[in-house]
Amino acid sequence: MFDTMTGVKVVGSFCGALLILLLGKWAAEGLYHVGGGHHGEEQAYSIPVEEGGGGEEEAEPEQDFATVFEQASADAGERVYTKCRSCHNLDGSNATGPHLDGVVGREVASVEGFSYSGALVEVADVWSPENLNGFLESPRDYAPGTQMGFAGLSSVEDRANLIAYLETTGG
Repeated sequence: MFDTMTGVKVVGSFCGALLILLLGKWAAEGLYHVGGGHHGEEQAYSIPVEEGGGGEEEAEPEQDFATVFEQASADAGERVYTKCRSCHNLDGSNATGPHLDGVVGREVASVEGFSYSGALVEVADVWSPENLNGFLESPRDYAPGTQMGFAGLSSVEDRANLIAYLETTGG
């Protein structure tokens, strides 16, 4: 079944494919020489580039939270809440994190049966919309040492909508 002629064909095919690959690479390098001109020659055309960081876009200033919160939508906040759902419940039972029903206006670290990190108690007394906004933007920056592993919500609109939704939940 397997004779010497089959082995010669396999080795010959491999060598032929390698030869075609190497010749193709050599031809491509000749046509499209990478890395500028040959032996010190200058490029035929150079694209001028402005110095001084002119290409950087200026970041749009973030809107004032109070202004955005006045126009916040609880319906849009319900969609944002899906990011919280894996660790927090709205039915009064604790999960990985404490329940969030009635959280707006509630004292910080006041849910019975949940063990809070001390970092939260030090930063605020009550979960006002402003305190929730700061915490939701970046929990680790707002309350250094918190055990909450959430990275935060960068959009002020998302934070305002989420807080508006949480205001509608029970207490």
